[in-house]
Amino acid sequence: MTQIITLCIFAFLAGLIDSIVGGGGLIQLPALLVLLPNTAIPLIMGTSKLSSFAGTSVAVIRFSKIVPISSLIVILAAIAAFIFSFIGAKTVSIIHPDIIRPIILLVLIVVAIYTFFKKDFGVQYFFKPQDRKQIISAGIIGSLLGFYDGFLGPGTGSFLIFAFISILGFDFLRASAAAKVVNFVTNLSALIYFTFTNNVIYHLALPMAISNMLGASIGSHLAIVKGSSFIRIIFIVVVSILITKLAYDIFFSKS
Repeated sequence: MTQIITLCIFAFLAGLIDSIVGGGGLIQLPALLVLLPNTAIPLIMGTSKLSSFAGTSVAVIRFSKIVPISSLIVILAAIAAFIFSFIGAKTVSIIHPDIIRPIILLVLIVVAIYTFFKKDFGVQYFFKPQDRKQIISAGIIGSLLGFYDGFLGPGTGSFLIFAFISILGFDFLRASAAAKVVNFVTNLSALIYFTFTNNVIYHLALPMAISNMLGASIGSHLAIVKGSSFIRIIFIVVVSILITKLAYDIFFSKS
């Protein structure tokens, strides 16, 4: 019982943070790995994905009722992400993720520095009417970050937010809402695989899913009420944590 309660607490926190700026996997997945040390990794991943999928579903519903976003652009990005997340997962068997981690670390550092010093980044909404350039950009964002989510994963939500702001001109609130839609699709694709391969521990995943949903509901409400300036602060904090985690994995975890 203590184990389930502890996992539910971490799932709640993961849903809370993930619904605002992404990065919930940094909280939930390590908790599962620590509390279930002898459990096979596919079971850990499948259990985590069910919980994350539930929380992301709630966030998508909450955002869709309040935050106006370009549906065509987001749908195109989501479709591309769904397809390329499978390709990314397949690529793991060809290219080891450790080769890519230093590149991702460098990109995250650039993102953090740029967001920190550019005070107006993502505060205003500059999205222009949909044209061919916007559609192509949405496809590229979905393809690259869908591939990354299937291949490596950590920070996908944060990268999506940065891409929607810097490339498409969204503000932080709309970018966070759009990122949730794309994350919903990538989580769904992964969950389908883990479910059909019997890699979900349901007696843990279901209470965690409820906790994640509760956290996502509160987090998305905070994001909507507090707005882009609040999300920007949380974004910088989460990206900084991502940088620390990746740096540790690269330089210290194998020492």
